[in-house]
Amino acid sequence: MTAYSHSRRLNVLGFLSRAGKLIYHTATKAVTTETVIEAFDQFVAQKDPDTFAVVVLDNASMHRSKAFRRKIVEWMSHRVHLVYLSAYSPELNLIEILWRQMKYAWLPLSAYLSFDRLCNEVDRLLGGYGSEYAINFEKPLTTRST
Repeated sequence: MTAYSHSRRLNVLGFLSRAGKLIYHTATKAVTTETVIEAFDQFVAQKDPDTFAVVVLDNASMHRSKAFRRKIVEWMSHRVHLVYLSAYSPELNLIEILWRQMKYAWLPLSAYLSFDRLCNEVDRLLGGYGSEYAINFEKPLTTRST
């Protein structure tokens, strides 16, 4: 068996609500500002126009670029508000929790046997999110007493 070359990369950008609705965009090329803008435009087009959405972002350069900032007013007119996380706090972003769950719990090791297999498995997981796979963000966290 030959594992896929590490030079190929699958990138997933996603929008995840606390209620479990997932909208995602995949790319096999490098993620650029234009890729992120395209994903946001698709999100805005799919979003219920009467719903107010808050999108949490990390401080990646593509989220701070001039081209991205020029689109913010347009997205706000569609009731999409952006909030930037403080540095080094990905645990506050729900989508980061989903990516971690996918990588370390749901994605079988066999997915890494080839790049095509990885793409298919990721697509299967993302397509099954909300029915076959889910994270309950509305369930209150419990603490363990000692």
